[in-house]
Amino acid sequence: MYKRILVPIDLQDTVVAAQVLGDAAYIARASGAVLHLLTVVPTYSMSIVGSFFPDGYEAKALDAARTALAEFMGAQDTPDGAKGHVAHGTIYDEIMKAADKLDCDLIVMASHRPELKDYLLGPNAARVVRHANQSVFVVRATNA
Repeated sequence: MYKRILVPIDLQDTVVAAQVLGDAAYIARASGAVLHLLTVVPTYSMSIVGSFFPDGYEAKALDAARTALAEFMGAQDTPDGAKGHVAHGTIYDEIMKAADKLDCDLIVMASHRPELKDYLLGPNAARVVRHANQSVFVVRATNA
């Protein structure tokens, strides 16, 4: 059914990330697919914003994200062969770029962060659903 599944996760909300990973792992095991977990470190592209951060901040943030992703994957029931990826940029763009680059045929992602309950879909999920080349399975995040 599916060969490669991309699972974008927000490491700032590990409860929802674990829920999404659980659903994606179920689909991957049923399909014999490989999971690719992705976390995105947002870019601070506006020079006025970037000037408030010390030199080398983005490199340190990327290293911290790699470490946090590895720890998260180690603490979950992650299927064998799952791979972790860290991207840097606009969240929805990086999700779609990674899905294309990794030749994924399914994206499994949360619908929103819990504090954004008033939205049908979070802004990143909505953009990915509308513009991705792959099928997108949206998991309704629950409060835990």
